[in-house]
Amino acid sequence: MEEVKSKKLKEKEGLLALSPLLVFVVLYLVTSIIVQDFYKVPLTVAFLLSGIYAVGTSRSQSLDECISVYSRGAGSPKMMLMLWIFVLAGAFAKTTQDMGGVDAVVNLVLSLMPGNMLLAGLFLVSCFVSMSIGTSTGTVAALVPIAVGIAQATGASVPMMAAAVIGGSFLGDNLSFISDTTIAATQTQECRMRDKFRVNLYITVPVAVLIFFVYVFKGIGMEIPVHSQTVEWLKVLPYFVVLGLALIGINVMAVLASGLFLTGIIGIYCGSYDIYGWMASAGSGIQGMGDIIIVTMMAGGLFEIVSENGGIGYLIDKLSNRVHSGRGAELSVALMVSLTNVCTANNTVAILTVGNIAKKIGNRFGVDHCKCASILDTFSCSVQGLLPYGMQLMMASGLTALSPVEFLPWLYYPFALGCFALLSILLRYPRKYSSRPCRKAVLPVRCR
Repeated sequence: MEEVKSKKLKEKEGLLALSPLLVFVVLYLVTSIIVQDFYKVPLTVAFLLSGIYAVGTSRSQSLDECISVYSRGAGSPKMMLMLWIFVLAGAFAKTTQDMGGVDAVVNLVLSLMPGNMLLAGLFLVSCFVSMSIGTSTGTVAALVPIAVGIAQATGASVPMMAAAVIGGSFLGDNLSFISDTTIAATQTQECRMRDKFRVNLYITVPVAVLIFFVYVFKGIGMEIPVHSQTVEWLKVLPYFVVLGLALIGINVMAVLASGLFLTGIIGIYCGSYDIYGWMASAGSGIQGMGDIIIVTMMAGGLFEIVSENGGIGYLIDKLSNRVHSGRGAELSVALMVSLTNVCTANNTVAILTVGNIAKKIGNRFGVDHCKCASILDTFSCSVQGLLPYGMQLMMASGLTALSPVEFLPWLYYPFALGCFALLSILLRYPRKYSSRPCRKAVLPVRCR
């Protein structure tokens, strides 16, 4: 009898410790469903109220101690490193865009596009642009208007052309070294971007190649409009430098700083802006990362309190009760990030929300850190690419005056990416990252 009571008490304490996460889900998801607008409730407000609830319901510590724990999580060294990377990534993306780098990349790829390959070429352009600027929303904003214009000029389906851009935008969101999802996944799993990139290549490249040929088949008979704009090679250079430095293993902050200063030099030389314009552009890019920076800090604080009260250990125990292998652990991580993404409609926030939990599950069952980061990023991007209420489809809807649902039948890449990622877990692929123990030896995680 005493054992049963003790078990019930631990269950109650575990649920109470975990309840701040449930409050966040209810505040954001349920409220958004009621008002039928997933951008009506700001994520910052949802995290703020959840954090206040977490501090208020923490019974084992005083108010001052709870606030100290929250602040410790929000300002941890790992969290601050992530924020600095966000700052540099925002500054680089905005300065290169204002310099004309995005247009230069588009012109480069269009100039290399062979005949009868318009749809596939548009997918290829969006892949390259998203790899260069590290954001799916930025790629959609830049290329969907071009896709609409091409569709109108050729008589092609507007939803199909726009969907090619949306799909390609998620390849870069998933792979780019300056993508916020890549930054969040690698930082939460404490692995190098280069290593996570290698794991992702095994999954994304086969899917991208398959979808490329699907678009080749779909695009047969289309004619390419005359392309007369010259390629400004100098403005493409910062993207190649950033990609090259990242691939050889240079520290990501050094990579982004180098790209930022190179962009300033080229932009000033080309007359795109003067030094003050460059600074203003960098400042605008940093401000544009404000929401994700605040959400990151609030998520860190919230999870520090949940972890301190035993909620994370309780959740891991529940999730791992029926998990007995690395495959099961990987499936549980994929399920967690996918469901969280459905609730938050933001793939970066989904990764930040479950990243710490995923790392502890991975440590317990020997999942390679790079494979765990790849699972977080890949599944969140796949789900995000299929959400009608996600930012990317909503933005495309606004740019095309179409319903987000109209894009769904044409979103081949996000769907295929999710299917292939699931198969990679079930088939233990790639073997190199699925059949060896976790690189860091850790103690088993126990519920408090």
